[in-house]
Amino acid sequence: MMTVNSYEAALHATATLINAVPLLGGSQRREDYEQALEMVERLIDTDDENPLIDLLAKKIADYENTAPEFEAFNARIADLPRELAMLRVIMDQHGLNQSSFKEEIGARSLVSMILKGERKLTLEHMKSLAKRFGLPVSSFIDENE
Repeated sequence: MMTVNSYEAALHATATLINAVPLLGGSQRREDYEQALEMVERLIDTDDENPLIDLLAKKIADYENTAPEFEAFNARIADLPRELAMLRVIMDQHGLNQSSFKEEIGARSLVSMILKGERKLTLEHMKSLAKRFGLPVSSFIDENE
């Protein structure tokens, strides 16, 4: 049973956290979004089991799904097969090019064919990409397939 003191402490801690990380409180400011991204990167590097990562990731995704600045990008991604969309998001977020996936996919020409839709990522490609970028393999797989 929660006591009045623990309830008050939880409310105070929540207010303090939202003050420190406004995106958690629903802020739609670009600066707060960027601050949250930086915090997630630091947490992943220093404390990758911290539950704050999941909270921030949800709010970051909400921001990216609704902010006007991402509207055109989201529209392009929505029309792509999931595996291709994930590969393009990874490239965009990490500033990578077709030559950046030699270990996970292979030659630049194969990556180019995948990006053009001429070839598909294999399960081994997906596993390698998931491992490198800390993602579940399922993030590359269409739910309808």
